[in-house]
Amino acid sequence: MDRKALVRRHNVRQAHVDSRSPVSVGNGEFAFTLDLTGLQSLPDSYPVGARDELPPGTLLGTQAQWGWHAIPPARPYDLSASTIHYDSPRGPVPYVDMVGDIVNDRETGTVRAETWLRANPHRLDLGRIGFKLVEDGTERALSEADITDAEQTLDLWTGVVTSSFMLAGHPVHVTTTCHPQRDELGIRVESPALREGLVVTVDFPYGSEAWHDAADWTSPDAHSTRLRESEASHLHAGSTAWTCSRELDNSRYQVVVAGADLAVEQSGQHHLRITPGPGQGLMDFSVAFISAGDGDCIPRGEPGMSRAAVAGAGPAEVTAAVGRLENSALPAGSSVAAASEAYWPGFWLSGGAIELAATDDPRAQELERRIVLSQYLTAINCSGSLPPQETGLVCNSWRGRFHLEMHWWHAAHFAHWNRVELLLPSLRWYSTVLKVSRQTAEMQGFDGVRWPKQVGPDGRESPSPIGTFLIWQQPHPVHLAELVYRANPSRKVLEEFAEIVFESAAFMASFAHPTPRGFELGPPLIPAQESYGSIRASVTNPTFELAYWQWALRVAATWRERLGLEPVPAWLEVADGLVSPRVIDGVYAAIDVEPFTIRTDHPSMLCALGVLPQTSLIDKDIMRATLAGVLADWDWDSTWGWDYPVMAMTAARLEDPEAAVNALLLGVGKNTVLPNGHNRQTDSLPLYLPGNGGLLAAAALMAAGWDGGPERHAPGFPPGWAVAWEGLVPAP
Repeated sequence: MDRKALVRRHNVRQAHVDSRSPVSVGNGEFAFTLDLTGLQSLPDSYPVGARDELPPGTLLGTQAQWGWHAIPPARPYDLSASTIHYDSPRGPVPYVDMVGDIVNDRETGTVRAETWLRANPHRLDLGRIGFKLVEDGTERALSEADITDAEQTLDLWTGVVTSSFMLAGHPVHVTTTCHPQRDELGIRVESPALREGLVVTVDFPYGSEAWHDAADWTSPDAHSTRLRESEASHLHAGSTAWTCSRELDNSRYQVVVAGADLAVEQSGQHHLRITPGPGQGLMDFSVAFISAGDGDCIPRGEPGMSRAAVAGAGPAEVTAAVGRLENSALPAGSSVAAASEAYWPGFWLSGGAIELAATDDPRAQELERRIVLSQYLTAINCSGSLPPQETGLVCNSWRGRFHLEMHWWHAAHFAHWNRVELLLPSLRWYSTVLKVSRQTAEMQGFDGVRWPKQVGPDGRESPSPIGTFLIWQQPHPVHLAELVYRANPSRKVLEEFAEIVFESAAFMASFAHPTPRGFELGPPLIPAQESYGSIRASVTNPTFELAYWQWALRVAATWRERLGLEPVPAWLEVADGLVSPRVIDGVYAAIDVEPFTIRTDHPSMLCALGVLPQTSLIDKDIMRATLAGVLADWDWDSTWGWDYPVMAMTAARLEDPEAAVNALLLGVGKNTVLPNGHNRQTDSLPLYLPGNGGLLAAAALMAAGWDGGPERHAPGFPPGWAVAWEGLVPAP
């Protein structure tokens, strides 16, 4: 397979401003999203739509996994004011609910404590880097009208973005890259316009509590920016470095500009100006973002620590090649570009690949495009040391806080595509929140740990009338750990993740309660299909969660066998004794009580045979009828991006590959995949990485198959398709 040709035929090329489709460079820990100028010169041209009275944000973010901020509260807030006791089969159980509510994704009637607890800490925009023109001594921002004859290419094979355009009668050529192992941008600008007033500026905002905006530009006195005198760069030989110190309450970080033949000055309270040396038509510099390692900013590691060291893995030859570039004679920006050019081919040549170009079916080219772009997007947004937010490191959604029920969709595919090293950092994060998760379980009278839902790095739950009642995130760490083991079956993997797996299972076994019918789940609870939030006090036995409980408990029991440990009888007792899902008119209902199935939001019943392998609770014929019913009359406008991979995986396991391909490419709004690969959902959710990750999980299952599945090549694709694949790991 010619992987270079496979990847490069899907390079992203743009010749005009596409307000929905900017491109990004990044490394999983840090990302920078840029406009048609190669920087962030046109933020208003790439809006994130506002909800009601909320201010608009921008897609052009600069974010790092360590970059968090919290606005100091007026007084100490805790979750007690939002804690409500719900009746359960065990008696009253405390849940963190909300005094207010969420209507159409808008918080209503919340008290300040709830708002603060939901909004803090929030992910921070670290700075905006863009071009400006200095005319008669005054800076002015660029507009779309200033940019003509533009051409931009994101070369996926090297991670390099090249942008060319005309500005004020002068050609401008920009190269933008991200270092694969440091939170550092490489920027090279070549243009006569640099002699005529074109400059690069860096502006710094305060942190924002807004739902989807990581930057507050209206509070200049709430934070500080101080530029230090220049010094020799320790990373780029022959370069001078300027260090800018940033303080936002308890969050602190540094921004280091390094280059030769340029000047950096602080020309405003939170404004830096970078200019070339006299008469120069070239700037070749880097901008590095470094956490101070205290407050709300999470330290990534020592300066210069490689991403491979953070991840605990990585191709040694690639790491060595990148390392040889350090302190080279290359200018600072070009040095970062060279590191990117050394790293990305190693990424594409490792792990799995799927090629569909030899297929005559016109759907194949579009599916291949989505698969290639999704690999790039999830690598730069979802492979870091924290579970990602739904919009990754591009812009904020839910204030940058991440949703643990989405973690599987962001990251499971890394194991299927044999890139386990990209899953390990976020999976290891669970061990850092064992204590707080154990406290939640203990407070509610359960064993083990109860994983939260909508959180920041500290793992503290957020007040919510929905999130705290979800349970389908509970088996996710078990599932992810099992996928890691399948890709790398070793005792080391078992020992590292045993506590996470066993503590997850302990909660699951104690959460299920015995009845004359068998072991049951709930009430209260809300299933993955959140349409039942208003009746959370009475919901029981959702189909998907029943199957997930059974499968994950059996996997946890198998882990004890692999480690030579005594079994925990309760785990298999619950797994074997769970009640069967409700069947009505020959199809699986979503839940076990009225209204049984509401035909909006996620058709999560399908996950019970698709995301999961065959279990004794699920009948294939009933699931086949359930899938047919969903395809016939589900409300597609209310679905979300990972629902289409769900349908594809279910169809594939039911040996209906035509339906699987149709599901992946279903022509409905939430299945839109933009030219840059973003799975667009709404104006306020302009990209949705669970959709990209779900697509990759489905494609891997359809190509490599699954345990006990058909033995034919690529069993999830139609027989007439020419599917070439290599390096994938079959699904359970």
